[in-house]
Amino acid sequence: MTNSAQVDLWHAEKVAAQVDVAQAANGIHWAAWGETRVSDADLEHLVAAVPATLSAALDRRAYYFVPLAIADTDDTMIAPGYTVELGDRAICHRSAVFGSTEAIFISTRLIEDRFGLAFELFINVAHNFVDATGVPESFSSLVWSQAEAQVRGETSQDAWEARRRAQDRGNQRSIDERERGVYFESAFSDALAIYMLSLAVDFDYHDLRERDYPLLAAPALAERLRHVASLFPANPGYEFQVLYRRKG
Repeated sequence: MTNSAQVDLWHAEKVAAQVDVAQAANGIHWAAWGETRVSDADLEHLVAAVPATLSAALDRRAYYFVPLAIADTDDTMIAPGYTVELGDRAICHRSAVFGSTEAIFISTRLIEDRFGLAFELFINVAHNFVDATGVPESFSSLVWSQAEAQVRGETSQDAWEARRRAQDRGNQRSIDERERGVYFESAFSDALAIYMLSLAVDFDYHDLRERDYPLLAAPALAERLRHVASLFPANPGYEFQVLYRRKG
């Protein structure tokens, strides 16, 4: 176990200035720094799963895989290694803007497995894409038709709560448009992240459950994922498929 006195924190800007940022074949910028405990080959496989059709909207962003990212007041500090003390202070990801580039630092040592690391990357990519471009109208129409049909559940706590608030009319017949917009953004970010996760990692949908909310019915999720796949086809070497039951 590394002693905390031996781990000197770096300012995120210093890390970004010293590390070589690579550009994957799909156009996504990324880098690894410090004792991440994840091989560059594994990281590159995850990064390369992001559909190339998303890259233009992410051109001014770079994803840094680091051991620990720590929010220290207004500064972002990076630990080159892991200690229990620093782990208690760290967060899953932290963003910082340097000039015209937004750097997203992902803490690899806070995440127990490849599934968790992949989802942390992809949910950040998805939210970054939504921030840059918004939600495709066709996807919004699809998820609202499901909500209006009272399809069971949602893909995250945030999406579930936003959907509930949007439809909570009380004695009113109108929709809460602000909450519906939040719902569209949450549902699309979730679906895009789950789609990318399905390209990179073999996982069970129920592994995504966060807290106590009803998970979206599998056929409804499959409809969303197929729609996302039609908008953002998988890169060469990656395959999208929906399996309702595992083989064997």
